[in-house]
Amino acid sequence: MTVAPALGYDRSDWASAFRNVGVELDGVALTAARGAVPAELKGTLYRNGPGRLERGGQWVHHPFDGDGMITALRFEDGQVQLRNRFVRTEGFEAEEQADKFLYRGVFGTQKPGGLAANAFDLRLKNIANTHVVRLGDQLLALWEAAEPHALDPETLQTSGLSRLDGLLKPGEAFSAHPRFDPGHHGEPRMVTFGVKTGPRSTIRLMEFSSSGELLADSRHSFKGFAFLHDFAITPNWAVFLQNAVAFNPTGFVLGQKGAAQCLASKPGEKGQFWLIPRSGEGKPLQISAPEGFVFHHLNAFEEGEELVVDSIYYDDFPSIGPDVDFRQVDFESIPEGQLVRCRIHLTSGAVSTEVLEARTCEFAMVNPERQGLDARYSWMAVAERERGNDPLQAIKKLDLSTGAGRVWSAAPRGFVSEPVMVPRPGATAEDDGWVLCLVWNGARCASDLVILDAASLAEVAVLELPLAVPHGLHGSWTQA
Repeated sequence: MTVAPALGYDRSDWASAFRNVGVELDGVALTAARGAVPAELKGTLYRNGPGRLERGGQWVHHPFDGDGMITALRFEDGQVQLRNRFVRTEGFEAEEQADKFLYRGVFGTQKPGGLAANAFDLRLKNIANTHVVRLGDQLLALWEAAEPHALDPETLQTSGLSRLDGLLKPGEAFSAHPRFDPGHHGEPRMVTFGVKTGPRSTIRLMEFSSSGELLADSRHSFKGFAFLHDFAITPNWAVFLQNAVAFNPTGFVLGQKGAAQCLASKPGEKGQFWLIPRSGEGKPLQISAPEGFVFHHLNAFEEGEELVVDSIYYDDFPSIGPDVDFRQVDFESIPEGQLVRCRIHLTSGAVSTEVLEARTCEFAMVNPERQGLDARYSWMAVAERERGNDPLQAIKKLDLSTGAGRVWSAAPRGFVSEPVMVPRPGATAEDDGWVLCLVWNGARCASDLVILDAASLAEVAVLELPLAVPHGLHGSWTQA
């Protein structure tokens, strides 16, 4: 008889993060419970994620259906101030007043009233809950199925939908996962995309200056349905992976499923790499990809005739069934993510693969100055166990050249979010800086901000927030 390994965590600790945030704080000063905040850290850590998960006694079916809430941690002279605000979308305001769900969720949340109330209601609420980035003088709360919402970077007050001075049409998709080019073309750029899906899918690739000026804009069509959350960039290429998935909207139209629940993998079929020249010249390349499903890429770089792409691969599309409470999900039943390197030969189309990290991992990043270049180090959220699927409880620094790693763990009662690596001002070493991470502290039922030394992963400081931030999605760092 095989005995299942004992859990290294208490499920109730992990699940306790799923709650409604009932307070909006305004410039609360934080003090370190352990260590000291480095005086050189000057800027703001922004985080986005679902902050409203229940209305009128009804819980969302999946946390990704929750309304977006921005958390801002502002650093200056060794001091930190905390502020959080919900993104005041049109749907959020309407549901706040009604105290019930008025819209169906993409991931399966239904309006009250059963099938009769949900069938043929194909409206989607822009929940602005996936990412938050600075572009020019605006802070943008992103949700990839529609336009961004503009916020004041200081107060986090919502200005409203932003169509970027008419660049976007009403309801046009704008990715929730932009990439930041550190200066491959002479100046820093934000590179992003929008995708229009169908039997043929069209990618709109856009590049912006730091001030928000549009520098490049092109459209490219490909055969097949595209589920694209993330992409990667090199100096010359934008790299997309079209997962081998099908979309049958019948259940969504009839009110039985959310739109994302209508996605299904195509067994035995491979995805496609779509490689788009950033110059706008030349035709995109299509190259067969390894089997598996990818949400997130770590990085990509060019090496001679090869394009190297590092991605988090799953054996299959991870999903939560319509009758499963997300707070009770069986992690062992969900495929784990592993970091895989693909080497794509641009002339022959040959692709080779190598597993760089077999431990369950997600939310990996490199030093932002190495985006699009061959980076030596990566920082990622990992499971406490070296094998098997569990919640993410640790941060790992991985040497991509040697495979050596260091781990900082929040176990047994802590659960990590996406780490953000911040280079030290004037640093010359790639791993000279800090890793910032919001950690759910099951013992306090609140969140901690953990600051780690990026090179050693030694704990520099821990700040206990007077705020419970639910398990979130993406965030970013902006200077000053």
